[in-house]
Amino acid sequence: MKIDLYNQKGEKTGQIEAPGQFFEKPFNKDLIHQALVMQRANARHAIAHTKTKGEVRGGGKKPYSQKGTGHARQGSIRNPHYIGGGVAHGPRNDRNFSKKMPQAQRKAALYSALSEKARDKQIIALDKYESAQAKTKLFSQMLAKLPIKRGVLVILPEKDETVMRSIRNLANAKAILINYLNIADLAKYETVLFFEKALEKMKKVNGCLTPKGSDT
Repeated sequence: MKIDLYNQKGEKTGQIEAPGQFFEKPFNKDLIHQALVMQRANARHAIAHTKTKGEVRGGGKKPYSQKGTGHARQGSIRNPHYIGGGVAHGPRNDRNFSKKMPQAQRKAALYSALSEKARDKQIIALDKYESAQAKTKLFSQMLAKLPIKRGVLVILPEKDETVMRSIRNLANAKAILINYLNIADLAKYETVLFFEKALEKMKKVNGCLTPKGSDT
């Protein structure tokens, strides 16, 4: 699979060979959906919390006799149908939303999504980015020269403070390390911009290339 290579000035300098094991996989819509649901579910944190009738204060005394009152029998005024009573089947902050998926399937979904973007010409490469200052304006001007229509996901080979500080204030762009490439970011951003060294490093991190939030 050939990917167009650009320089910092926005000029196309040629093409780079992308590893076939990552960019030439068949499209598997169901597997991608399953991986996306799993990642988003694992990122959920339960906040809402209601108390059951055993946790609400009061209600220890039986409100009235079991028989002879003409009313339905009651054991506590903190039953769910009473005002001020506990909540039945309400949200709890100890709920576990996590899902699991075999690592082989997670990788297959990730490579399937990458391959589909490559076929749609939504993956490009950048040889390098050099700047004396971490300026959002400069990085934005560089992105404007590249064939990027909407949002862009920038893949770095290693931590680069200049790039990460330059891109963090851009609403339509995000920078992540190659190790943290994940299905949710691929789905969110239309174009993927690989640094040339990130593509080279992809083979080395193949064993640990696992979507974020996939393990619980």
